[in-house]
Amino acid sequence: MKSVLIAHVHLASRAAFALAAVAALWACGDGQSPKPAASGPLSGNIAIDGSSTLFPLSKEMAEAFREVNSGVQFAIDFSGTGGGFRKFCTCQVDMANASRPINAAENEQCKAQRIEYLEVPVAFDSLAVVVNAKNAFADCLTVQELKVAWEPAAEGKVKQWNQLRASFPAQPLALFGPGKDSGTFDYFTLAIVGTEGSSRSDYSKSQDHLAVEKGVAADPNGLGFFGYAYYQANRDQVKLVAIDNGQGCVQPSAQSVAESKYQPLSRPLFVYVNAAAAARPEVKAFMRFYLAPDNTKHVTKVGYVPLPNSSLVAQTARFEKGVTGSALGAHGAVVGVSLYSFDEKEMDRIRSQLVQ
Repeated sequence: MKSVLIAHVHLASRAAFALAAVAALWACGDGQSPKPAASGPLSGNIAIDGSSTLFPLSKEMAEAFREVNSGVQFAIDFSGTGGGFRKFCTCQVDMANASRPINAAENEQCKAQRIEYLEVPVAFDSLAVVVNAKNAFADCLTVQELKVAWEPAAEGKVKQWNQLRASFPAQPLALFGPGKDSGTFDYFTLAIVGTEGSSRSDYSKSQDHLAVEKGVAADPNGLGFFGYAYYQANRDQVKLVAIDNGQGCVQPSAQSVAESKYQPLSRPLFVYVNAAAAARPEVKAFMRFYLAPDNTKHVTKVGYVPLPNSSLVAQTARFEKGVTGSALGAHGAVVGVSLYSFDEKEMDRIRSQLVQ
């Protein structure tokens, strides 16, 4: 029997997940963390919940970490960024995976529970817009066409592909996407519609990005969006669509993210760490591992874009100093963040220039 649970709870027992989450409970209540373990091999339990986008990366990092720290057990689940923050801010998990920054209501919930946190950017996602693999006409969509498809005014009215572009066929438009607990939903609606959370509701929705991908793959008229890692893992099932924001059609890639050309659908991914839990040796070691420049190969393997080494060094230093709170102001989803925004010298500029 394996001693580690690296799976979402649909695949692992609820009792086992609860056992692994006990460590998080020590970090709450009176705000005191348990005493560090004696020197020797690392052991302990780390409970993580949140973003479906970030789930594959945290799973990959946990598996690699356990190759040299087999005494540490993980329970990793996904309930969406919003669902993860609800568990994080009620002392149920040590870490929250997030595909957008924490928002004001979540920040206040953590404060009410006397939970301080460390906000750690770990990678970038070039959010994938996809159509069915048999779609022969939609190779590139403009930001405006995506807005026409997804804005609240489209509900019950925009039902065919030719309503997005006259040259498209008069075929039904079948939309698939994450639900409202998803940070990907929050970010996409802000970036495309212009207001976070503003969207038509008459589409097929799921917190599981794999379910969204399968929905598009099964429907010849499908159009959907999700984290790039899910496209990379299923690229033979769906067709990637380039995005035109007025500067020509651009496909998501490490290069287009680095050059800030895949806008506005390039965004940072975060791990939020309970500050008291971060004092535990196994949690501290795992986050050092997560941010180590030598481990960016795991980010690339999953399908995301690593932070530059200078940013990883700066964020490691910030973590080691125990800097708490959100450098992004706890405003929720933001656009305008580049791959190089998390160097130490850029942090003040981020605070003042990010566009909500």
